[in-house]
Amino acid sequence: MRNTLQLFVAVATFAVASPVLSAEPLPSWNEGSAKRAILEFVERATKQGGPEFIPPADRIAVFDNDGTLWSEKPVYVQAAFAVDRIKALAANHPEWKETQPFKGILEGDLKAALAGGEKALVDVVNKSHSGLTTEEFQTVVKDWIAAARHPTLGRPYNELTYQPMRELLAYLRANGFKTYIVSGGGVEFMRVWAEEAYGIPPEQVIGSSGKTEFEIRDGKPVLVKLPAIDFVDDGPGKPVNINKIIGRRPVAAFGNSDGDLQMLQWTTAGSGLRFGLIVHHTDADREFAYDRESPIGRLDKALDLAPAAGWVVVDMKADWKVVFPQPK
Repeated sequence: MRNTLQLFVAVATFAVASPVLSAEPLPSWNEGSAKRAILEFVERATKQGGPEFIPPADRIAVFDNDGTLWSEKPVYVQAAFAVDRIKALAANHPEWKETQPFKGILEGDLKAALAGGEKALVDVVNKSHSGLTTEEFQTVVKDWIAAARHPTLGRPYNELTYQPMRELLAYLRANGFKTYIVSGGGVEFMRVWAEEAYGIPPEQVIGSSGKTEFEIRDGKPVLVKLPAIDFVDDGPGKPVNINKIIGRRPVAAFGNSDGDLQMLQWTTAGSGLRFGLIVHHTDADREFAYDRESPIGRLDKALDLAPAAGWVVVDMKADWKVVFPQPK
């Protein structure tokens, strides 16, 4: 009775973010080695009394976001948000017309804007994300995500989540797993929409963060976003942040790029049953095809290490029946 109740609660919780679960697990996945590997892992992990049984408290699964749960091309979604935010703020900053990287953004020349590399990107993020209270920032993001459209696919960004991965999240939760986002994206940016999109509540979203400061504004205590980076949750920063925030080593990790390599390595190096999965973007017709040479979502070293590490590599074109949910 207890297991039945837990299953009902898990499915009901996910209902806000996904259609009703099919009787068939992972209905948007084609039959093949990737789907079999997922089903076998969950069966082994949840078999009461089995040699590889994982207690529910240890069933922690971590997911990268960009390129793993939703589309990241032609630019990261948060970068598109930052660009639009700079344009919206430009009237109050006439000096930006003559100063890179803002000059390039305002002229529509992103190549020139980002010629300054990481420093230019940090400048854009700092100027576009700071000065607001955390509540004001949430409102700005919510309004933007409701109005913005992908430049080539033409749909709202939060409709460009991957249907097969949403089903995977639901399937894991229905089997007693706790699912987390662990992304290089900004934690406060993702928390605004992640629960509706994936069924993952704000406290289970881990990401890069900016510094904040306590203030009293108009007699009310608030947290104000500062123009400074606090922590970059990418590459080796991911396992560091997982350990700091979750306090348990995950048993399953899901990514799509070399930025997820250390998270995959650390997760699957633990004792007992482990699982690692890489989403390989191979479908230029339904989404995008890219890997080793891509400046965004580069998948090179992790792809080479996957066979020996035992990580599942999902061929998006071959393994997924559909990529995105049906338009609303």
